[in-house]
Amino acid sequence: MREISAKEITITVARLCKQANYELPEDVLAALEKASKAEESPVGQQVLKQIQENAQIAAQEKLAICQDCGVTMVYLEIGQDVHVIDGDINEAIQNGVRQGYREGYLRKSMVDRPFSERENTGDNFPAVVHTDIVAGDKLKIVVMPKGAGSENMSRLFMLNPARGRQGVIDAVIRSVEEAGANPCPPVILGVGIGGTADKAMEMAKKALLRRVGEPSQDDEVAMLVRQLLKTINNLGIVPQGFGGRITALAVNVEILPAHIGSLPVAVNIQCHALRHKEAVL
Repeated sequence: MREISAKEITITVARLCKQANYELPEDVLAALEKASKAEESPVGQQVLKQIQENAQIAAQEKLAICQDCGVTMVYLEIGQDVHVIDGDINEAIQNGVRQGYREGYLRKSMVDRPFSERENTGDNFPAVVHTDIVAGDKLKIVVMPKGAGSENMSRLFMLNPARGRQGVIDAVIRSVEEAGANPCPPVILGVGIGGTADKAMEMAKKALLRRVGEPSQDDEVAMLVRQLLKTINNLGIVPQGFGGRITALAVNVEILPAHIGSLPVAVNIQCHALRHKEAVL
């Protein structure tokens, strides 16, 4: 049994909150550079270069990449041989978010009573925490700030199984078309297929944590991804909606078996600022 202190978790989460909001991952930067070279429109090229310049300034100056510092998504992989001491793990995470957003001068975006008063909680509480129990004695923490502009474009389709592959394609394309320029394209799409309604939604968001453009090991899924990406980039929504061709940088698809009478398809759209950082304790 390995012991990890709650204080160490708080310090780590606070650091990750700041880093995630300041620095885009290398795979996202590489995808933006690739898109900039592939973009044929001068306007689209200019927009992509401005996005890249913004990311560079944010990293250098330790400033938020986007004014929407998002809901703080925290993904935990807890080794079954880990024991958290001197505090509660969930409280440690929430304290880390409070500390990170305060120290990092990050916008606090969470409101209580969202259906009525909508009063800001003042510290970005609460983070949304997903937990997996895994083998080993390590604790992996991933922090992903998720802005509302893209999160509001999330969609869930409970399709008739007879719709099959084409039904999945139609659902994803419809989601992107209806979203238009709202999620600040070029976007990255997370798609969850199968499971149940809630599991499909979870898979779609977690798919965003995969490396941008990382091919699926499943040939059928890889083919589906290629078709989706090609179709999306022919929609004409383009960078920031101003002109060009590149609407999406990548599509990441996760699948699970589903009930014989069900075909859940979840779509989670992410703006070009796919922010996430991780640490292993």
